[in-house]
Amino acid sequence: MGLDDKIRNAAEEAAGKVKEKTGEATDNEQLEAEGKADQMKANVKQAGEKVKDAAKDATDAFKQD
Repeated sequence: MGLDDKIRNAAEEAAGKVKEKTGEATDNEQLEAEGKADQMKANVKQAGEKVKDAAKDATDAFKQD
C-alpha cells in the first residue's frame, strides 16, 4: 500500500470517528451512523490494499525463485 493511500485511509477513518463522536454528543443518530459507515469504508479500503500488497509480495517472491 502506498504511503499516500495509508494516510488518506487513516484520515478518512479519523474523520469518521470524529463524526461518530459528534453524533453521540449531540444525540444525532444519523451523524453517528454516518461516522461508523465512514470508518467501515476506510477499514475495507485498508483491507483491500493489504490484499493487493500480499499478492504483489507473493508475485515478487515467485519471480525471484
